[in-house]
Amino acid sequence: MAIGWLSIIQLVPWSDVIRNAPKVAEGAKKLWDTVSRKPAPELPGASAQPALPPEVQSITLLRAQLAAAEAAISDLHHQMLESTELIKALADQNTQLIRRVEANRIRVLWLAGITVIVGVVAAIGLAVTLAR
Repeated sequence: MAIGWLSIIQLVPWSDVIRNAPKVAEGAKKLWDTVSRKPAPELPGASAQPALPPEVQSITLLRAQLAAAEAAISDLHHQMLESTELIKALADQNTQLIRRVEANRIRVLWLAGITVIVGVVAAIGLAVTLAR
């Protein structure tokens, strides 16, 4: 079982992985920085003026909450776009890895076939040499 994993790891185009790693890491860091810098939204209402009637205070509070919700939705949309860019980069890298693995699998099959043919030719040559 370990030999199977070792051969799979050897087939990975590490040069492409290493070349694309900074882009993926930069995207992940940018996304993390964006998400981690955002403080939790505070509910407005503590600044409501007590002299206003309760209906006006209620409407003011609802408007402030609506504005906070709209800002949060805008931030989430921006984060979603950044996440999709990162996911796209990872998917592209995964596609490249799969193509390389498939190409290497085909090469291994060809090399195995050629090795069998060379072995058969060598066995025939040895048999002919020994028969003389």
